[in-house]
Amino acid sequence: MTATGTEIRVVLADDERMVRTALRVILEAEADLTVVGEAATGAEAVSVVRAVRPDVVLMDVRMPEIDGIRATEQILGSPGPNPRVVVVTTFENDSYVYEALRVGASGFLLKRAGAEDLVQAVRLVARSDSLLFPAALRGLAAEYARSRPPAPRWASRLTEREAAVLRLMATGLTNAEIAERLGVGPATVKSHVASVLAKTGVRDRTQAVIAAYESGFISPR
Repeated sequence: MTATGTEIRVVLADDERMVRTALRVILEAEADLTVVGEAATGAEAVSVVRAVRPDVVLMDVRMPEIDGIRATEQILGSPGPNPRVVVVTTFENDSYVYEALRVGASGFLLKRAGAEDLVQAVRLVARSDSLLFPAALRGLAAEYARSRPPAPRWASRLTEREAAVLRLMATGLTNAEIAERLGVGPATVKSHVASVLAKTGVRDRTQAVIAAYESGFISPR
């Protein structure tokens, strides 16, 4: 469920109708998930998302007209509030996937994933409380992260506790799990996460972790 306890509204973007139909059947079997739109091209995905304002977009990374990377960038570059984007891909170790994450996607999902994984992924990114597949994200960063620049200015602005929270975020822990690890309350962790996002200048925890990897603040290896 979303933070407000309402249904999670989803848009499906894939150039194969059978894939969209299969995803719709899986999602709409869940009481809290509703498919509110479909798109067969990247350009159509941008238009549909702007029209229906979903909570989550399942975005095929390779589509006609504009690919899922550019579509994601355009969707998240619009005036907010913006949805969470989950990239759907055939191959896990794909530079397209990493680039989509860099421009703002909140995670990725393999097309061969089971129905339960799909449903959990949508709920997780809607809640934005953890990372999808943190080990795979670390592997992508190790392979595709750009050459390390000097330590960013935001690193020196993080408090010791915020730095610890960012490192634990990168392992995929939820706020509740981080709170337990650090011996503080979940509300305190939520506040630290918000501060980390503000100081790194990103929109969600996935981009914060990518920024940490690309800056060398955390080593992906």
